[in-house]
Amino acid sequence: MPSRRLSAENLPRDRSPVDRIIEHERALTPSPKSFPRGPGFRVVSRTKNPGPGTLNLADFPNEVLTHIFSHLPPLSLSAVSTVSHRVHSLVTTPHAWRIAFSRYFPGSDALAVSDTTTARLHDEQGSTVSERRVFTRLTTLASWRSEYILRTRLLRSLARGKPALSQGLGASGSSRSGPGHSGNAQITYSSNLFTTVNHLHASYGTEPNKKLPRFIHAADEIGAASSSDPNNSRVDRWGFSDPISFLQFAERFPGDTQYGLGPGDVVGLPNSMDVSQQYGMVHAEGSPGGLVYFRSTEEQRGRLLAHSLSYSSPDVGIPRLNATSETMCSIWIAKSPAVPTVTGGLIGIVTGTSYGIITSYSLGTNSVAERRLERGEITARWVLSPGVPIIGIAVDGNLSSKRLRQHRVWAVALNALGEVFYLTSLPARRVIERSTRLDEQELDELAWETGRTVGWFLLEPTRRQAKSDPFDRSDADGSYSPRSSWNGMGLEKNQIIAETKEIESFLKGKPRHFRKICHGWDMRRRLDVDFAGDCGNEDGEAIVVSGCGLDEQPAEMKRFTRCRIEQGAEGAVKTKSFPSSHSLATAVRTSLFGREAFPTSESPAWSFNCVPVPRRSPTPEDDLKSSDRVVDEWRVSEFSFGSLKAPGITTTSIDDSTFALLTASEDPLLSLSGSSATSSPLASPLGQTVPTGSVNGIPGQRARFIAAGTKLGNILVWNLRAPVSGNTEITNMIYPVRVIHTDSPQISCLAISALYLVHGGNDGLVQAWDPLASTTQPIRTLNSRFSSRARRRLVQAEASVQGVGVTLFTAGAVCLDPDPTVLRGMVSLGTHLRYWSYSSSAADQYKGNKRRTRRSERGSNQGPDKFSGTSRGALQDYIANERADLEREKQARRKEEERLAGRFGLDLLGPGASEDEILAYATLLSEEAAKSDETRRKSESEGSVISRTEGPPVESQFEDETDPDIAEAIKLSLQEAAGIPTSLPDTSQFRDFPMRYAKKRSPSSSPPRSAAAAGSSLKPEADDLEFVLQLSLAEEASRREVVEEEEEEEFPMLSKSPSPPIERKGKGKRRDS
Repeated sequence: MPSRRLSAENLPRDRSPVDRIIEHERALTPSPKSFPRGPGFRVVSRTKNPGPGTLNLADFPNEVLTHIFSHLPPLSLSAVSTVSHRVHSLVTTPHAWRIAFSRYFPGSDALAVSDTTTARLHDEQGSTVSERRVFTRLTTLASWRSEYILRTRLLRSLARGKPALSQGLGASGSSRSGPGHSGNAQITYSSNLFTTVNHLHASYGTEPNKKLPRFIHAADEIGAASSSDPNNSRVDRWGFSDPISFLQFAERFPGDTQYGLGPGDVVGLPNSMDVSQQYGMVHAEGSPGGLVYFRSTEEQRGRLLAHSLSYSSPDVGIPRLNATSETMCSIWIAKSPAVPTVTGGLIGIVTGTSYGIITSYSLGTNSVAERRLERGEITARWVLSPGVPIIGIAVDGNLSSKRLRQHRVWAVALNALGEVFYLTSLPARRVIERSTRLDEQELDELAWETGRTVGWFLLEPTRRQAKSDPFDRSDADGSYSPRSSWNGMGLEKNQIIAETKEIESFLKGKPRHFRKICHGWDMRRRLDVDFAGDCGNEDGEAIVVSGCGLDEQPAEMKRFTRCRIEQGAEGAVKTKSFPSSHSLATAVRTSLFGREAFPTSESPAWSFNCVPVPRRSPTPEDDLKSSDRVVDEWRVSEFSFGSLKAPGITTTSIDDSTFALLTASEDPLLSLSGSSATSSPLASPLGQTVPTGSVNGIPGQRARFIAAGTKLGNILVWNLRAPVSGNTEITNMIYPVRVIHTDSPQISCLAISALYLVHGGNDGLVQAWDPLASTTQPIRTLNSRFSSRARRRLVQAEASVQGVGVTLFTAGAVCLDPDPTVLRGMVSLGTHLRYWSYSSSAADQYKGNKRRTRRSERGSNQGPDKFSGTSRGALQDYIANERADLEREKQARRKEEERLAGRFGLDLLGPGASEDEILAYATLLSEEAAKSDETRRKSESEGSVISRTEGPPVESQFEDETDPDIAEAIKLSLQEAAGIPTSLPDTSQFRDFPMRYAKKRSPSSSPPRSAAAAGSSLKPEADDLEFVLQLSLAEEASRREVVEEEEEEEFPMLSKSPSPPIERKGKGKRRDS
């Protein structure tokens, strides 16, 4: 067989060598591998009489029907369940909804498979990977059906952006709709601060006591804070009557390098700050000799908290500290009453210093305590890493006595060398009489004494690593550091004195000393903790340490997951099986001190009636007496950045939704007795929930998201509760759930919930995204004003010598409602605040024919009589929306009139026709059409053809029943059919009437007829009669014009009578006969 070659005529002759090279390279490049997407489908027409081989919907197997139903949208999937019992059973099963969910929300499958590891995983697991979706559920008793329907509706509501209807009452007692009184979904107002707001916190309330939110916002650049109510756009007077001001490290020590870099003689960093809408604000100076300032929400003026004193008591473990060189590096304040209540008021504010010391302060009076605790009173102190600054502090905001009985981690600290310390027990303070007055030094001694009642533990995988010293030139071991002991260690007095002296020697070390002997000095690390993580063994807390990669160290993110292991006397290691939460609540155990280690009630584990004896060990007492011992193992995981190289992390955020903060023992779907009071009307009934204790059966598998923003404008989202490694020797990799590429040059703030993610850029661009990638585009843009101009200014500023500096259009902070079903939050844009509140039920409202009224009738009491906007911009937006709605309504009305006129000829009656006249005209047409149909049926049944001749019987048949004008039109039509010439009236006024005509028959599909027949009517007499009755004289005039055009057409019909030859023009080949 000869080889096939391309014809020379088909080859392109004008191709350049560059095009040929590109074509050759494309031919050598292998095409990307396409994964199977399942069987294909095509739509076929349904026959009236199906044959034996025709398939019906009921003939498909259940697997195929489930796959077909998975392509339906939520509303259609719910509607199709009413077709039959079989379809109902298939649709109501979790399998169909799970497949539909995974198809609508691709999640990690939306990412391009670039590395061979992920590609091989897709090949091995196939469709199993595509159906696996991890997320935080939205409701208490969630199912795949409720998650699919509710999530899609909420995302649609967020995209529509309709304002939410507030159910609260304002000061005047009238109900308000949306933020402010203007009815807008967004409202922007000033915070009355002088620099960029970068701290936000709000109190939203919990079910069923949902209330209007109140926000507190602060700027750590000047150490000022204010509070506001977004519903009336008013900033309170709180925070503006205190004249105190703070200086930054760069202002007090110009020329010195921050973060312990450069010469490394001092530790300095920007001032740190934390806010709480319920308790106030706390500000810490990041320069040597810095102080801590606290202002409660109940006070107009704040106070300075106690600082370190220059005294030493080695016998009780109190080292000598130099307050003039001590820097405040980190700060934390309680956001809810959980921590102050459970700890007896001892823990309300926690600070970390450059000396590696943790200090706790009280927020105020505790009703249970025998002695009144003042606001800002020092309560406990610990030395964790002498000489190495504490740069991160995290405390469990949902702390409870139940978690304490389970010995869960509730406090975590991070230092500049990457070491992590955690706490599992509560401190106890000895009883002080009410009448006793303690001075400053006595309170400080009492705080050191209280700190020794519990011990902090070092997370071993994070222990500092010493630099290699082959010549032994260093006088200190870089891998060793002392820390404060606790009473449970049973040290003698001389050992405590020696320990204190060693701590004082380490406190003299400078940053350059630790950078010289240790690896990993980085004061820009970030700390995120998942206190609710649970592996089913009353453990699973996850600690994430993020290296930002902004200094000498590369960017990295590591997760340390806690696993409780039971180790036998012979060294055998096995997982400890703990009793259930119910057995823990009823069991009574005896501690070393003759008291109940596990009380039966839900009362806190602390007590002020005890003597200053050490608290119980984090290991249960029965394990201490037996040969087995419970130890903590920390499994290490590393987060992958995908294809991003050297991203440079600028901010991180963790999901703080309602159900992301519940442990496994508190989860209603696992225990059916959780502490959550949140419910939803769309939640599934108990009969459709997963079995108790099955984590894999819960929609989303109790996942929790963590997101990181980079300096290149990218966002990476991971599952914080991804599977852990098998042992401590293996470090597994966690791949991102989604990678988002934004238009912002740099991500400045992030906030993520169970439903959506909001990012803010340094150009002021604020957008909402779906972490499960239902769409690759942002769901909604919350702010984009001046973003393009800001990008140009940022590029110019980065190229200048001065740098960017402080920008007043940067998005500084984002705050979201912890209830993901409530679409509201706030973002700071420079010194301004933008609050949004969207309706969660807007997607359920079907579009009606009537226009939504924005105001009530005049004199009505159903709503306000006039617009009550608070700004000129809001009024202009309102007017623009009104004009757009009116124009849209006018166009819809005009289209409807044109449709009715073209179908029924309503415009023939004139513009002043009333509704009764139009109805009478329509009734007349219907009656005549019915009569003509009856006449045609009779003629077809008898097999007779109606004669087309003029005669008195035909005329008299309709004269008595019809209008004279219609009778005259019938007469003229019949005369024309018989070939009788008639004189028609002038019909030029009807030439513009829009008409549609039936398709012409081709010559091959009809027998030849005469030219006279071709110019006459193409239908029987009954069709002509119906035609005339419906369209009157104007239709007859237009029809005559069409007949004249047919005689001049290019290919006329053949006639029986001979006709002169017609000269043909146009396309086609000529054939000679």
